[in-house]
Amino acid sequence: MALSYKKDLGKYKDLDEDEILNNLSAEELKQLESALEEMDPENALLPAGLRQKDQTSKGATGPFDRDRLLKYLEKEAMEYKDRDDIVPFTGEKKGKVFIPKEKPMESHTELCDLAAILGVHTLVTSNQTYDGTGAKEGHNNVIKGEKMNPVFDEPPNPTNVDETLQRIKSNDSSLKEVNLNNIKNIPIPTLKDFAKAMEKNTHVTKFSLAATRSNDPVAVAFSDMLRENKTLKSLNLESNFITGAGVQALVDALRDNDTLTEIKIDNQRQQLGTTAEMEIAKMLEDNSTIVKFGYHFTQQGPRSRAAAAITKNNDLVRRRRLEKDL
Repeated sequence: MALSYKKDLGKYKDLDEDEILNNLSAEELKQLESALEEMDPENALLPAGLRQKDQTSKGATGPFDRDRLLKYLEKEAMEYKDRDDIVPFTGEKKGKVFIPKEKPMESHTELCDLAAILGVHTLVTSNQTYDGTGAKEGHNNVIKGEKMNPVFDEPPNPTNVDETLQRIKSNDSSLKEVNLNNIKNIPIPTLKDFAKAMEKNTHVTKFSLAATRSNDPVAVAFSDMLRENKTLKSLNLESNFITGAGVQALVDALRDNDTLTEIKIDNQRQQLGTTAEMEIAKMLEDNSTIVKFGYHFTQQGPRSRAAAAITKNNDLVRRRRLEKDL
């Protein structure tokens, strides 16, 4: 059975509630609000934003001032007295002290895996490991101790620097190879003097100054030498402080050099970079005499081009040898 108060609701269906509310005065709105509170105490029929009645009786003090509000809140917090603790803190520890239980250590360690992590797995061969199930006593995967042969330091380079420099300057015909490797105390001006002396030398075919702390000025001096010297076959500049600028000077000189067959520039203090590697590859493609080039390329493109150029030069050398034999 339909409720009686719903009989005549149809006539209010087309009414505009917003228009009616806008036409009400402030006093009529308060009366309406009181009536709604009696009909719906929880304000379930009102929108959520209108359910909380404005209970502020104090007048507005002005526009919002954030800094003033923060100062007020800070002042209130400073003046507020803290609540006294019911039981004052004394620092006394009560109860038992927690002692963690010690976990039992594993009875065995995978030493082979540990050696692989440390990078010394090549020192452990298959015949150095044995299984505890055999006749020998021991634990599984235990490394069998083996006496290691001592590795002695290389003897110092016996080359007399000053005497060798004078022999190069005098174009000594008995001096064919110059080895200054690992002599750390050669001054840079002296190394540049070696390059200058080699410009006129016609007997030295192999010159090596690896690990001599040579830098870019030394590389530039030797690049000038390569433009003048027509006898040198091998040059070793590995393990020094030559950067991309010094290598570029050597590359430019090697484009005009047709006597050098081997050059080593690997293991410098800093990487040469992609640009320098591309210049090296271009030089090797233009040069037809270099058959050995000591450098580890970091980029795939220059590495492939350099390998193809070295292969081409070796084929040319082999073809010239066959032609001479015929």
